[in-house]
Formats: sequence, C-alpha cells, structure tokens
Amino acid sequence: MAAQKPAGRGRTGTGAQGASNRSGNGSRQAGGDRSGNGSRQAGGNRQNQGQPRQGAAAGPTKPNMTGATSAKSRPATAASRARPATTTAAARANSASKVSSPAPSGLVGKFFGPFRTVGFVPLATFVFSLYALGASVYLTIAHYDTHVTLACSDKGLVNCAEVTTSAQSMVFGVLPVAVLGLAFYVFMAALNSPWVWRLQQTGSDQLSKILRYTRLGAVVVGMGFVLYLVYAELIQIRAICLWCTSVHVATFLIFALIVFYTSFSSVGQVAPKRG
Repeated sequence: MAAQKPAGRGRTGTGAQGASNRSGNGSRQAGGDRSGNGSRQAGGNRQNQGQPRQGAAAGPTKPNMTGATSAKSRPATAASRARPATTTAAARANSASKVSSPAPSGLVGKFFGPFRTVGFVPLATFVFSLYALGASVYLTIAHYDTHVTLACSDKGLVNCAEVTTSAQSMVFGVLPVAVLGLAFYVFMAALNSPWVWRLQQTGSDQLSKILRYTRLGAVVVGMGFVLYLVYAELIQIRAICLWCTSVHVATFLIFALIVFYTSFSSVGQVAPKRG
C-alpha cells in the first residue's frame, strides 16, 4: 500500500506535467498563430499600401476636360450663330451695290442700259410695236408683189386675199392700208423704244410731257383706225384677214398699256432707276 501511493503521486505529477505541457504548447501555438496572423496582416497592409487601389488608373489622373471643351464650344456656337447674320448682311450689301452700281460705260452699255431700267410696260409696248411693224412689212410686200401669197386661208370667213384686195384695202382709193400701217408702226416702234422711254423718264418736265402726250395721241388715233378696219372686215367685206387681225390685237394691247402707264404712273412717268 505504501508503495502504491508514491506511484499515484507520480501519475498525478505526470498528468499535471502533461497538462502544463499541453497548455504551454497551446499558448505558444495560439501566440504563434496570433503573431503569424498579425505579421501577415501587417505585411498585407504594407503590400496593399504599395499597390494602387483596384479600379483606379495606374498612371496619374488626367484633368477633367469637360469644362474646357464646353468653354471652347461656346465661342464656336456663338460664331455659328453669327454666321447667318453676317451672310445676310453681305447679301444685302451685294444687292444694294448691284442696284446702285453705275451703268456700264461705252457704246454697248449705252445701247443696252435702257432695257434694264425703263420697266416692264415700256418694254412690252416696244415688243408689240416690233411685231406689228413686221406684220405690216409682210402685208405691204404681199400687196405689191403678186408672187407673194399670204400664209392664210382663202376660203370661208377667214380669207386674207379677199380682204387685202377689196376696195376697203385702199385709203381714198390711193394709199394701201398696209403702207399706212407700215408708216404708223415705224413711228410707234421708234416712240416706244427703250431709249425714248428712258428720255421721258429722265428728261426735263417739258420734254416728258411732249413725249407722253405724243405717244398717247398716236395710239388713240391708231386704235380709232383699227376700229374702222374691224368694222370694214365684219360688216362690209364679211371676211377676216388673220394677219390684219393680229396687227389689230397688237395695237389694242399697246393702247391699253400706254393708257394704263399714263393714268396710274406719277405724272405719267416712273422714278428713274439708277444703274
């Protein structure tokens, strides 16, 4: 019995020693783990401090150019808005310079200048006068040259030959109507020319009145004679000459234009255009 007690105490000491060894080992292991974790965490932190953050640019950050770009675009926008106004002003200046530009010098400029400045009505009277003059020349040639036949029907109501060979085709039995029409339209073509219209528009008041009333009186006389010829064709001859009728229509148009121009223009003339 006495020998067993020491043995018990030996086992107890051995167990205590093992427990102390285990506790020492556990504490050392825990301390080692904590120190290892701390060292790894510290090393990781230092490594993370050395590396840039994820998603950040590796190089230096670039400055924001949005403000500069918008600042640059503002002058361009203002300039683009100013371009239409500048273009419009330039177009107006060009049109004003064209209107106020002097007439071209030289013989060609003096010849064609009135065509640009007299206006529509004077030019229309000139065109109709030239047509009537040409038709009168054609009728005069056909009257004196028997080999020339008018391009017109010779049967029925429209019969140029019957009209041009009738007694009414001679004035007082002496002067052919075609010759009288030729002389009248030579005078009217000259009086309705752009150069005479321009002279009326830019000349003195006395000269303007003379030209105005001479033109008006001539076309009134011509229109009166046309009415007589229409009466002779429809009532006495009972036939119509197409060429004569075309001259009658031209005469009526000239009459209407001149009366309109004289009545509705300022004292019978328009303000002359410069250039």
